[in-house]
Amino acid sequence: MSQTAKIRIYLDQPLGQAQTLSLARDQANYLFAVMRLSVGAEILVFNGRDGEFLAEVREANKRAGRLLCKQKTRDLQVPPDLWVLFAPIKKARTDFIVEKSTEMGAARIIPVQTEFTNSERIRQDRLQAHAIEAAEQCGGTFVPEVTELMRLDRLLGDWPHERQIIWADEARVGMAAALEGREDQTKWALLIGPEGGFSAEERARLAQYPFVTPVSLGPRILRADTAAVALLTLFQSHLGDWHHDPA
Repeated sequence: MSQTAKIRIYLDQPLGQAQTLSLARDQANYLFAVMRLSVGAEILVFNGRDGEFLAEVREANKRAGRLLCKQKTRDLQVPPDLWVLFAPIKKARTDFIVEKSTEMGAARIIPVQTEFTNSERIRQDRLQAHAIEAAEQCGGTFVPEVTELMRLDRLLGDWPHERQIIWADEARVGMAAALEGREDQTKWALLIGPEGGFSAEERARLAQYPFVTPVSLGPRILRADTAAVALLTLFQSHLGDWHHDPA
């Protein structure tokens, strides 16, 4: 990797050696007006599919620009087949959950509407942009999809039973005990509830599904954004890719 390439950007374009890349206006403005790069500068680019490439600036204009892919610097690193389901909360803390889920290796992020969800609407495009920015900052080569807001009851009704849900439930046993013997399971989802918790009806519904495993996050009640990070940490430590040597 070039020692001069300190900027990474996401480009939704095919990447390959000697590939010419066109920059959108906002990207050109960021690179050439904000970061003040010029022709000949090198940056890192990725698209979430083809890995990471070193690219050279060939045309620099605040409204447009062109890059040339020079060489691949990293292959695509696919995270575990892990979905994160969470009930949206206040704007900044919802952004935090999306960002940290991306950084910590989620493959898909699904905002869910529960009976006590504080927010009835989200900006899916804005949350997807936060996921892209998080991948740019953390060195990731994969960008998880952030879906539109889905009702929890409908989502569970159509749930693929081969995908196990780990439900953060303070009344249950810890992660290690609850998941003992499931190392061969590959499809997972994490479910973090709203700040008011799940309703009694929702708790009863979750308890009846064989693909839902409740786990405890300790003796203290955690904020939703803290719970998301805690559950992701426990999953990655027990079943995810943290214990594997990087490629």
